[in-house]
Amino acid sequence: MVATDGSLRSSHVLLVGDARWTAEFGDRLRTVGASVDRVGTAEDALEVVRNRATDCVVSEYSLDAATGVELVESVRARTSTLPVVVCTAEGDETVASAAIGAGVSDYVAFEGVPREQFDDLHARVERCVQAAARSASRRDRARQFEATFGDARAATWVLDDGGALVRANRTAREWLSDAAEGTDGEQFWTLPWWEGEEGVEDDVRRVVGTALDGELGHAVVSRPQSSGRPAVVEMSARPVHDEFGGLVSVVVEGVDITERVTLERNLRQSEELHRVTLNNMTDTVLMTNEAGEYTYVCPNVHFIFGYTADEIHRQGTIDELLGTDLFDRDELAESGVLKNIECTATDKAGREHTLLVNVREVSIQDGALLYSCRDISKRKQREEALATLHATARDFLYAETSHEIARHVVDDAPSVVGLDASAVYLFDAEGNDLRPAAQSDEMRELAGPLSPVPTDGSRLVSDSFLHDEARFVDDAHKSDHIDDPTTGLGSVASIPLGDHGVFVVGSAERGRFGEVARELADLLAATAEAALDRVRRESRLRRQDRELQRRNADLTALARTNDIIREIDQALVAAETRPEVEHAVCQRLTGEDRFAFAWIGVVDEATGTVEPRSWAGDERGYLDDASFTVAETGTEPAGRTAATRTASTVKNVADHLRGESWRTSALSRDFRSALSVPLAYDEFTYGVLTVYADTPRAFDDTTRAVLSELGETIASATSAIERKNALLTTSVTRLEFGTDDQTFVLSRLAHEAGCTLSYRGGVQQTDRGAVVFVTVEGTSVEAVEAAAERLVAVDDLRSIGADGHGGVVRLRVSQPFLALELADHGAVLHRVDAGESATSLVVEVPETVDVHHISRLVSNAVGPIDLRSKRTLDQSSTHDLRARFLDRVTDRQLEVVQTAHYSGFFESPRESTGEEVAATLDISPAAFYRHVRTVQRKLFSTLFDEAGVAAFSAPPPE
Repeated sequence: MVATDGSLRSSHVLLVGDARWTAEFGDRLRTVGASVDRVGTAEDALEVVRNRATDCVVSEYSLDAATGVELVESVRARTSTLPVVVCTAEGDETVASAAIGAGVSDYVAFEGVPREQFDDLHARVERCVQAAARSASRRDRARQFEATFGDARAATWVLDDGGALVRANRTAREWLSDAAEGTDGEQFWTLPWWEGEEGVEDDVRRVVGTALDGELGHAVVSRPQSSGRPAVVEMSARPVHDEFGGLVSVVVEGVDITERVTLERNLRQSEELHRVTLNNMTDTVLMTNEAGEYTYVCPNVHFIFGYTADEIHRQGTIDELLGTDLFDRDELAESGVLKNIECTATDKAGREHTLLVNVREVSIQDGALLYSCRDISKRKQREEALATLHATARDFLYAETSHEIARHVVDDAPSVVGLDASAVYLFDAEGNDLRPAAQSDEMRELAGPLSPVPTDGSRLVSDSFLHDEARFVDDAHKSDHIDDPTTGLGSVASIPLGDHGVFVVGSAERGRFGEVARELADLLAATAEAALDRVRRESRLRRQDRELQRRNADLTALARTNDIIREIDQALVAAETRPEVEHAVCQRLTGEDRFAFAWIGVVDEATGTVEPRSWAGDERGYLDDASFTVAETGTEPAGRTAATRTASTVKNVADHLRGESWRTSALSRDFRSALSVPLAYDEFTYGVLTVYADTPRAFDDTTRAVLSELGETIASATSAIERKNALLTTSVTRLEFGTDDQTFVLSRLAHEAGCTLSYRGGVQQTDRGAVVFVTVEGTSVEAVEAAAERLVAVDDLRSIGADGHGGVVRLRVSQPFLALELADHGAVLHRVDAGESATSLVVEVPETVDVHHISRLVSNAVGPIDLRSKRTLDQSSTHDLRARFLDRVTDRQLEVVQTAHYSGFFESPRESTGEEVAATLDISPAAFYRHVRTVQRKLFSTLFDEAGVAAFSAPPPE
């Protein structure tokens, strides 16, 4: 085992990773007294670093959801001083380069078994901890030096090991103004600071020489001033050694004591002037003999201690006032003066004061020691408050809610402001009021339980918040904004926290808000406001992050679902038959581990169950084991969807396991959730699609919506295939229906006009509605036109040909016409005869189309119907010819020739002229004849050129 110096003893080491070697290395570290934590992920490691003082992090490279290098980057984003060691047996130069670039402290590449290299790893970790400790020590010393160097009370110079000037602080340079420029590198005692006074250069050389010899040098010298009178400087020089004892530099400190020397001179010249001066000082001066007995007490002694000069004399010695062992007499004898001795003293009223005392050897009458006492209680209070405020700000960094920050403010207010009664109100935007978030016990005793304050400016709290200004009230009972005569508060302040709320602090005493208290209260409020801003920003960022994660997850799921739908759409386009469609859908849904199982079934009206037609995936006999009864409740999702014709979702199959038997069968096959959607298109249902997943809640709203649309797409594809098959088949079933309901538009119009309306074909769908040609019998066209104006379903009616007892009209209806809906499913509306009280309809249904579906569609369009007849016909001679002809003519050409046909233009003799038909169509006669000739040419071409004359030749006579 490699010998170590014990640097890891009492250190805290964090091991990151699940590899076995991390546990073994942790045991190794514990044997040398180290404290070890071990976590598995980078996220857990960062949590430990945030919440516990850690001396070193040792991580393996491969982590769950991250790498050791990414962990280093995260740690460096937080701190640049914490040592991080990355270990790996799989790394290469690229990994090592990335680790170094991320700021790793050390990189260990295991070769072979890691435990055999624990000695080396131990030594490396120890070196990292040592280096971090040394770096921290250097930083502390540097900060201490900079604090001393920046002290405005003293001029400070830094000299090299030969006595040449390296650096001077601001105070030193201000002594010379512009003359200080260009002095770096010169011997210190030759510089302009000491020119003009005889013997000063020798004194400075002696002081610096003492320091260069490794001793503390001290002297009082004079320096020239622009006023012409020399200034007295108390100079000290101390050597700075490196860790090997070698001299590195010399730090010279000079304090301008001209005023003090002048004062001493003046004191010697005139004791009376000295007494007058002391009477007007806030500092207190005391003089004693060597035994500590008073020889002089400043008349203003009561400013600090509350005693008169006579009362001070009667106390005996100064030890009673300032305490014993205030200073070392030998040290004073050596230096002549001791400065800034901090002590505490109690005044006559029992209040404790913090004093800063200077002691100097003097020889004034019987006095040997001169004490100057300065009361720094307020400064001390400010320093302690700032220290507490620093800790409070640190606590704010870890607060995650505004209420946490409010609690910290109330808890720390006594230490910062010096007042125990405090509270924090937070603004509630919804209620438009300020609501108490935290309240101290003292505030509760003085003001009672706090209640919400409306933001109307009538109360101190709301007035301060609305105007964004601090309000300090020295007498709460005289304030217009405090209307509670029973309040125990004597003085109170309300300080806004930006737009977050208000900080309230107070006391039972009046007039407690001096300059220091106001400053500290404002500072605490500003710190709290900054913390509340941070919490709001972080909260907003967390919400945005969660929303982004949710959207990313949704987009990922949507992309996955879209891939499925895209594949299914491609398969539907290529499918030629309904079984191909159904099989392709099930295959795509279960392919690539998308869903566990999918199947399509249709309702068997005889048994009242859903019968499977096609399936794919891990079925494992489920279709044989489960029951698919068509019912709205208590049945398998497929049966429920078949009954309700709406999508059915089962988020967790394990729920209500004992209530429905199908759940047991599904759960035993690891079907954890299910979704069933109807295959419905235009009121036609082609069955149900049911999909199962091996995880609970696999079908969210997006997936459900997409699969529901997929059901419509499958039904549409099935319908298209049936229409295609209908075009290819020559065998049709002619159905004749009868109804006395007035739902159908022609039935309603015939009833209103008191006539018979006959439809024999000729319907077109335009962007303004469906155009239908209808024959009128039993009344005039004008009467039908008048009746049509009373019907909302008829948008327009035009007469094509008319006489006194009937004619032909062209209707434009707003709702989809039955003929077009039937055509979408391969059926043809052959004829409609609508009378005043009854209507008959003839529909031709290809053998590939379900007659029950067509019957339901007719019933939905015209109301309750009766099936009067049903015949099977063979249309092989005309079916294909008609389709080819319709493919060759445009919608406009077909509209023109249909209008001409129904207006009797082709009758002999003609019932309408070309000009009359053209006027009906709002076109010119030339355009009308051009369209007619074009349609005739295309019709004859279809008859003779494409179909062949023989196909239409009459059979030979028998």
